[in-house]
Amino acid sequence: MSDTADLAAAGQSLWVDNITRELLDTGVIQQFADEFSVTGLTSNPSIFDKAITDSTSYDAQIKSLAKEGVVAEECFFELAIDDLRRAADIFRPVHDATNGLDGWVSLEVSPELADDAPNTIAAAKKLHAQAGKKNLFIKIPGTPAGLVAIEETIAAGVPVNVTLLFSTEHYLAAADAYTKGLERRLATGQDLNVCSVASLFISRWDVAVAKEVPGDLKDKLGIAIGADAYAAYRTFIASERVQKLVAAGAPIQRLLFASTGTKDPDASDTLYIQGLAAPETINTMPDGTLRAFHDHGVVTGVLAADGGDSAEVFAAITDAGVDLDVLAARLQDEGKTSFVSAWKELLDSIEQKAK
Repeated sequence: MSDTADLAAAGQSLWVDNITRELLDTGVIQQFADEFSVTGLTSNPSIFDKAITDSTSYDAQIKSLAKEGVVAEECFFELAIDDLRRAADIFRPVHDATNGLDGWVSLEVSPELADDAPNTIAAAKKLHAQAGKKNLFIKIPGTPAGLVAIEETIAAGVPVNVTLLFSTEHYLAAADAYTKGLERRLATGQDLNVCSVASLFISRWDVAVAKEVPGDLKDKLGIAIGADAYAAYRTFIASERVQKLVAAGAPIQRLLFASTGTKDPDASDTLYIQGLAAPETINTMPDGTLRAFHDHGVVTGVLAADGGDSAEVFAAITDAGVDLDVLAARLQDEGKTSFVSAWKELLDSIEQKAK
């Protein structure tokens, strides 16, 4: 049994955080599903920016769409949806076998809508209908406006991957928005089988504090954030509020660990995979990290349901002068800015290729 299979056997889903047309055309995504225990896929504007800019695989389609007068943003969604439909078909058997719990791919609304709830809601509905795949999540950031959009989008029956979460408080706000959406559906007698995941970003924490904490705390904060959120997740999904919905046919919104590629060259390349093994969760990782764990990763245990030593790590980090609440807000804001920047670069690349 491979190490990725060991992780799957521990109850955690492995998703790959990458998609390019070459990975689809050469059968690599299918190989990940067949040989690496991968059961889903995520994407974001940065991933598609790199995929389209660094490749000629999209050029003919861009040229064709440009001749039809399709603007850059609409062109991007045509390109992305074509790729994600193919990926969705690869993972559809898993989706069907798990009654929709697994086997998902994700498409993000324009990052420029992060503070615009009404247009996020409209875009989520439009993109999900345009894709026409039942196992495609629409990614919506867990910003204040995003939380409003998430509740409305879930209430409308559109599955959501909540992105840009950085703390336990962010996770709980996203879980509350999802639950409110389902409660509205329950009150009106609608089907409750509307899935969601809550994506908690990990590695950016350690990058942010690398120069502010002593050496013995280096690369410890990200896993502590994940462990603390996991404890809150276990408590929340066991609550009477959630179990009432589950009894009526609702799925659990699973916690997903994102941004799990190691950024510190001196740290293990499987740091956030081994350290965040946990039942009933998802870890989405870059394909390089996936290959590394498949090759030499080790499952040494799973996260404690009570958060383990996360409180002690937080106390030590705070003593070093880091305000974790302020940092969480900053990381979310920086993440939003980064995705907007990648989005603009992506659209510019498409416009240049179209010319």
